[in-house]
Amino acid sequence: MENNSKDSESRRYDDDEDDAGGTSSFVNNNSNPPGDQTVWTDVSILLNSACNDLQDGELINGENFNLFAAMSALEIMDPKMDSGIVCKYYSVDEAIENGAAPIPLSQNKTADVHCIIDVMDHLVSCEATWHKGHSLAQTVFSCLYLLRPDITSSHALLNSYCTVLRSTCNAVISVVSDTRTHEEEDLFTITSGLPLKKDGDEKCLSILNVIEETVSRQLNACKSPSHKKRAVEDIEPLQENLDLEEGYCKAVLCRLRFRKHFYHALVCLRRAQGRGLDSARKHIASCLVELHSILKSEEFLRSNSRYGMCEDGKENSTTASGCQPIGFDPTLNSRLSAPAPPRAIKLLCWKKAVEYFKKLLHDLDVVCANPVESSYEGSLQFVVEFQKLLPDLVARSHLQFLLVQDGKLYGRDPMFAVICKAAAVPEITNNHDLQKNEAFVHLGQLAITLLKILCTNAAWQRRQLGKVLQDWRIIYMQLELALRKEFEERSNISIDENLFMKMYKHVLSWIEEKTYWIAFRFLILGFELELYSPYEYCMVYWYIYVILIKLGEKVHLRMITNNETGNRKGKKKKDSMKDVAREHSIPPVVLLLQCHIYLAEGLTLMISALRNEHGVFLCQGPFNTEKERFIQHFELLQKACIPDHVSYYSFRDYTAHAQFNTIVMCNYFKEAQRIAKELRSSFSNDTKKLAELRHIEQVAEHNGIALNLISRLGSLDPSLKVSFEFNHHPHFATAVVKRS
Repeated sequence: MENNSKDSESRRYDDDEDDAGGTSSFVNNNSNPPGDQTVWTDVSILLNSACNDLQDGELINGENFNLFAAMSALEIMDPKMDSGIVCKYYSVDEAIENGAAPIPLSQNKTADVHCIIDVMDHLVSCEATWHKGHSLAQTVFSCLYLLRPDITSSHALLNSYCTVLRSTCNAVISVVSDTRTHEEEDLFTITSGLPLKKDGDEKCLSILNVIEETVSRQLNACKSPSHKKRAVEDIEPLQENLDLEEGYCKAVLCRLRFRKHFYHALVCLRRAQGRGLDSARKHIASCLVELHSILKSEEFLRSNSRYGMCEDGKENSTTASGCQPIGFDPTLNSRLSAPAPPRAIKLLCWKKAVEYFKKLLHDLDVVCANPVESSYEGSLQFVVEFQKLLPDLVARSHLQFLLVQDGKLYGRDPMFAVICKAAAVPEITNNHDLQKNEAFVHLGQLAITLLKILCTNAAWQRRQLGKVLQDWRIIYMQLELALRKEFEERSNISIDENLFMKMYKHVLSWIEEKTYWIAFRFLILGFELELYSPYEYCMVYWYIYVILIKLGEKVHLRMITNNETGNRKGKKKKDSMKDVAREHSIPPVVLLLQCHIYLAEGLTLMISALRNEHGVFLCQGPFNTEKERFIQHFELLQKACIPDHVSYYSFRDYTAHAQFNTIVMCNYFKEAQRIAKELRSSFSNDTKKLAELRHIEQVAEHNGIALNLISRLGSLDPSLKVSFEFNHHPHFATAVVKRS
């Protein structure tokens, strides 16, 4: 900011003069880099004045400062964005010279092993916090023993633990980088030149196994009756108090074993084509057992704390004992690891960190349970179900790595063959030159991209699904032209002339089905992210209704086509005639979609009637009109023409004349409830589908009751309030009528 007053307050920049808050309120008055000629001006008064003038929701809109710039601006005191400077030590060497990372950790042998356990526990909290999206420099590598691996060489127990932890961090960074899921959390894979690899780390498990065996032998010796009377000559105890030796051995052993099995599990999950999944599940089960033992050790460690019972609250402690660990400085990397934010972050407490790893291990176990023989459709459904567990970044990265390897499904099946199988294309075309066609190559890439998108978090997933919709529409048109051209060129050659027409019909039908499936997923993710207000539910459910109508048609068409393709071979004519009735009946999957269609249509008309007859749930306000909100929510669908000839005016025409007496006469909720009950037998062996049917029945039943109640009241009593809740289904709301 330009300073025109010679008497204005100014000062030179000096790191030592920064206060404890770490954020200077002084702004450089010229474009020169900091140096001897730099002048700083206090603009606090100007900022306060601007804050007082701005109202909630307002934004300064300058010629060179738009909304994007505002979103990229620093948020003061946010540890991920604000680079405040608060340092106790200015280098690792200075910290070590001042005794911040002693070896041994204590002069007393009993206190030493207790300190090592505290370091292990605090590193678990750091690791979990890193997994949650904070920088590696400010979490795991706030440990001086990791920043200077050479200082632990004389301490076998601590050295082995730190070595495996470094290797574990490498394994996690590798899988997240390879799957590119780190784009969700920009800081996750930034290593900032930290010593993540050291010569000999490849032997980390062999070193840890030696230490584990030694501690295990000591634990067995502790349990012998004569242990307290005589020292064991060939085994050196962990600490001096023989009465506490067993407890300390158990506490150390379960932590070493957890670290070993966790690293094993990560390595097995990276094996090609899912070959290590069975081994990974065994190690995951062992990890969960060790975590249980780690939690059990808390009482022992607290009662034998080197400082007695710690007074500070258990909830915020990053160690089982409640003591502050030795050898950590969260601000040390502020000068070493730019662009990592130097402000110290709040770590997850120890218990929450353990719970995080339990959740992560359960999620990884679900990943291992994914059958690698499943089809593309089965893989899509598996990812959707997996996302309901709300997995974190590391688990989702491993799932994506399993699904997509070397541009193939499970690293084994070429995407051309996968798509042909999903679209029920005749087998004769699988080895055809068409798979080299540019449009088919692009389609395979889109199919892979869809799997990758579904493995991201909900917000990122929704944005990417909206963008990829246009690509699916474009590839439909490109493939339509390519297949027609191919058919025309080969129509005079002596091959089955219907072959390419069948392929044309099957593949294009499959692309359309996937396009509408993506659109439906895009819309329902808005409920999970709470992007819709109750005043917008009407237009949202209307759009879901028109998308589901198209999706149901495409799914039904594909299933009929599949039956026609795979049927008739080897069947006698009589057998074929017997199957006609069964083939032309509506499949259960389509009927389930019909339930969703009835719910969406019923909710659309119910809210429309409330708007038309009672003047509630109208989109009103000083900022956006209903049409503008429609465009904001569905612009990506409209650009991709999904469906064709659908606009805001289509929505207005459909809902303008909705009335309760008409809705009650053709009660869509009753139809949904009836079909859901009939479908129970069809999905008797599918627990997830049965749960979905129960939720549909509950939504339909409660909405049917609310619909009848409102319609009987005629003119809505002012004391009665209608609201919508998602207590029975995550996407379909339940109407609640209450007297205020």
